[in-house]
Parts: sequence; C-alpha cells; structure tokens
Amino acid sequence: MIQLQEISKSFGERILFKDVNIVLGPKERVGLVGRNGMGKSTLFKIIQGEETSDTGEMAIPKNYRLGALEQHLEFTGKTILEEVIQALPQEHIYDHWRGEKILFGLGFNDEDLNRAPAEFSGGFQIRVKLAKVLVSNPNLLLLDEPTNYLDIVSLNWLAQFLRDFPGEVLMITHDRGFMNKVCTHIMGIHRQRVKKIKGDTNKYYEQLLADEEIYEQTRLNQEKKKKELENFIERFSAKASKARQANSKKKIIDKMDEIEMLEELPELKFSFHYKDIPSKFPMEVKNLTFGYDENEPLFSDLSFSVGKNDRIGIIGKNGKGKSTLLNVLAGELTAWEGSIWTAPGVSMGHFGQTNVERLHATNNIIQEIMSANESLSMTEVRGLCGAMMFPGNDAEKEVQVLSGGEKARVMLGKILATPANILMLDEPTNHLDMESIEVLTSEIEKFPGVVFVVTHSELLLSNVVNKLIVFRNGEASLFDGNYQDFLDKIGWDSEEYDAQATVETSPKNTRKKVKISESETSKKKPTRPIEEVEEEIIKLEELISKYEKICQDKSFAGEDISDLSQTLAKLQEKVDEKFVELELYE
Repeated sequence: MIQLQEISKSFGERILFKDVNIVLGPKERVGLVGRNGMGKSTLFKIIQGEETSDTGEMAIPKNYRLGALEQHLEFTGKTILEEVIQALPQEHIYDHWRGEKILFGLGFNDEDLNRAPAEFSGGFQIRVKLAKVLVSNPNLLLLDEPTNYLDIVSLNWLAQFLRDFPGEVLMITHDRGFMNKVCTHIMGIHRQRVKKIKGDTNKYYEQLLADEEIYEQTRLNQEKKKKELENFIERFSAKASKARQANSKKKIIDKMDEIEMLEELPELKFSFHYKDIPSKFPMEVKNLTFGYDENEPLFSDLSFSVGKNDRIGIIGKNGKGKSTLLNVLAGELTAWEGSIWTAPGVSMGHFGQTNVERLHATNNIIQEIMSANESLSMTEVRGLCGAMMFPGNDAEKEVQVLSGGEKARVMLGKILATPANILMLDEPTNHLDMESIEVLTSEIEKFPGVVFVVTHSELLLSNVVNKLIVFRNGEASLFDGNYQDFLDKIGWDSEEYDAQATVETSPKNTRKKVKISESETSKKKPTRPIEEVEEEIIKLEELISKYEKICQDKSFAGEDISDLSQTLAKLQEKVDEKFVELELYE
C-alpha cells in the first residue's frame, strides 16, 4: 500500500498537479488517465523515486517492492530467457519455468528462448523488458504503456495475468478497453487535480462530466447572486434608509471566493475529407502473395472484393504480416504474385508507422502538412494545424522536437490535407490519449468511404469494422463479419495449442475444424476402408471450391448469396465430420 500526501509538481510556471492525496489500497489495480502532457509519467517517476515532488511526501511500507517497466533497451543476458530470469526474486531464483511461462504468454516460442535479445525487433525487446518486470513479482507493478507493441493475443494474456496478480497495479495505457478489463479503480489527472474512483473509465468520465457541470452551475449561480447584490447596492446605497443593508450586501460580495470560468481544453477537432467515387466496389484483390523470405510468404493467394463502405480490420499476432499487407495494398510494396485493381477515381490516405518516420525532422508543422497538398492556402493549412491541436505559434515547431503523439497528429493532418475515399490506418491510436482516440474513432465511423485498419484496440475494432482479414495459423484470410462475430465463432485461443477453429479464405463462410480427444477416439473403431473416407473428403472439397468461386463472383456483383452461404456451411460441416472419422485410423 502506498500513500501520497499533499504531492505537488511544477515545471517553471506550469503546474502539472497540486495537493495530491491518494492511497493505493491492497490488491487495487489502478488505471492512471489524463490528457497527454498532463503529468501521468511524471507522477509515475515520483512514485518510482526517479523524480522529486515540489511539496508533500510519500509513505511506503517497509520491504514493499516496486517493479517498473524499463524504457531503455539494454540487456546483459546472452538469451532472452537468461535476461528475464535475472529478475526472479531470491525465493524463486531457480524457478526458470516462471520466466518461460511469461515469455510464452507474451508471444515468444521455444526457439526464441535461446536467441539473443539483440536479434529481436524493438517491439519484441520491449516485451522482454515487460517479462522481466512481471517475473520479478513485486508488491506494486508500475506499467507505463504496457500494451504498446503487443498484439491482441498477448494483450488478452496480459490482462488475465494482471487480474490474477496478487499485489497492486498502477498502469498508464491509451487502450481504454484494456484498462476497463484489468482495473478496479481509475485515477485521473485533470485541471491540475488528481481524483481516484472505484470503477472503470466510463464511470470516471461520467463523474468528471458531472463534476464540471456542477462547477459551472455553481459559478453561474454565484454570478447571478453577485449581480443581484450589486444591483441592490447601486440602487440603494445613496438612500439613508437602505444604506445599512447595502453595506451588508457589499460585505457579502467581498467575502465571496471568485469561481473562475473553466478554461476550454484543447481537443482534436477534424473530419476526414471524402472524395466521392461512383464505383460500388472500389478495390478488388486477387491471389495476392508477398513475403520477405522467398521460402516463407507472409500471405499467399489472398483474394477479396472491397465494397464502397467496407470497414476492414486486419488482425493477428505481431510479425505475421499485418502492416506489410497494408503497405502492399497502399502501393508501398510490390506483391510477388496477384493483382490489386482499383476503380477510377480512387484516392488513398495512408497512415503508416513508416510514414510517421518519414516526416522531415527539420520541417515545421506547417511545411509538413503543406507538402501533402501544395494547392492549399496558408489559411487552410493553419486551419488543419489548429484542428490537430497546433494553434498559432505551435504550428511553427519543428518535427524533431515533437513527441510521438504530436508526430502522429501531424501525420493525421497530412491525410486530411488531401480528400480520399480509402483510408489505410496502421495503429492510428498509438501515442494518442483517450480523448483523442475517442474523436478519431468517431470520425472513422462517420467516414463514408472504405477503411482498412491495423489495430490492437479491441474497442476500435468493435466500434468500426464490419469485415476482418485474419492472420492465423500461417495464413491470411477474409472473415466476413464484425469483430464480435469473430470472437463468437473463432476467438483468440493460442495458436500453439488451438486446433478447434481456423479461418479460411471464403467470403460469407466461416469454417471450423473439429478436434476430438484421445479418450473419444479410443472408444471408436473404423468401420470402412480409409480410402473411401479420403475420396469423400476430396469430392466435398472440390464441391466447396466450386461454390466458393460462384460465391466470390456473386459477391462482386452485389447479389444476395445467403442461400449459397448456407449450402457452403453445410458442406463444410460434412467435411469436418469426415476429418473426425479420419482420426479414427491414426
């Protein structure tokens, strides 16, 4: 348990927070929220002892251990397993399995355990650091953006780990859905004050809104009362009979504490500029294949048609090819095989991680946004800068001095500078605060064109997409349904041990593979030659393939194919049954 008493912190004349009095109780999992730049990371550093407060003190019990996610990527272990087990507490120093379990949960496999940390990308190196803090088993876990660089599978594992954690948790994350899954309490920094409530982010923001409404109503009531008193004084102060009353009312005014009007906080305010297009199907992808290793394509024979209003989420584990597919679709990379047809008039807006890195360091924000569309007037460019929360002189800051979140807003501004009918968004919520993510989600929903989005945010997926491209079990395929449909029919069981459900390339059809247990198979014996079962499977697969081609053609024409989809589903059920029968021969 930690207690903060009268903690305040300023940088120069800028006050981050003041008079903070907060207790982190036993087994509480607390999410720390607030706009970017409000002091969340600074408060973390004060608790860690890396930063000093201007006033106040912090009470920590004796032998109470803190575990924090390190941001610097330095390693001393020869392998990632060796690196992680260095953090095991003394009482578990030989329990290497604890490190293995956590590394597996964060997406590493058996072979990875013996590889050097330097062999992995920055994102996976951060996972190693996360594994170290988790395995250290502290009393309090301090996690600053632990969801960055994690895929949905690893996020779900981490959420369960934190829910089961026996100590306290204090975390910062822009992923509101993840925070709601994990946290018992929310603590927010808002207008230099820190408030903690029991409940999720929805309850916190509802309370925040209610508090501000009460404050404003109180201010208006005081203003009205003061005006009435001033009018009385003005009318009757000269009259001897009323002078005493007027003087009394003046004293009341003098004793009133002035309630200042709340300052309007900067907000992301924008709308994507849509360019109309007559085609009902602006894009068609056929037999797309690409990879970086000629022997291991990331995706192969991927085919799908894109309707005018489709919102397609691209999901799967990290490193499987999600961003690569988006870059191929955007024309940044050339496919090995296959084709991407786009209708006349198609215009793409591409928000990619590599695009953010391509911002010119010495350009200021105005120059960078103007480079996206040189036909814009300075007034229009300034308007975009303001919409991206860079008003006035802020728009003249050079890119090289901007934070990650500010660079993301510049990239968003560049997309807004040119009308588009297809948006390609790669992790657009990274580095944005919750308020900005809410605005972004709303504007994606309103956009009347096509949206492709790579994201680890289940909240964004649930609110936006109507189709998915799923990277799973070594292949990429289209799932025709929203994210909740995917969770209901397939879900995110670990690929290492899950053989119960897979997604195949089949519009309007979800295939499931059935696995029976050894105890079930041991009770049954084959009743006919294996060749007969294999022949039936081949014939059924040929029939499915034939109907799938018809299904794809009709889907492209926009006709109703529900009957054909039902037929395909029944055929696939028969194939599943045959595979179950086939296992009896093993």
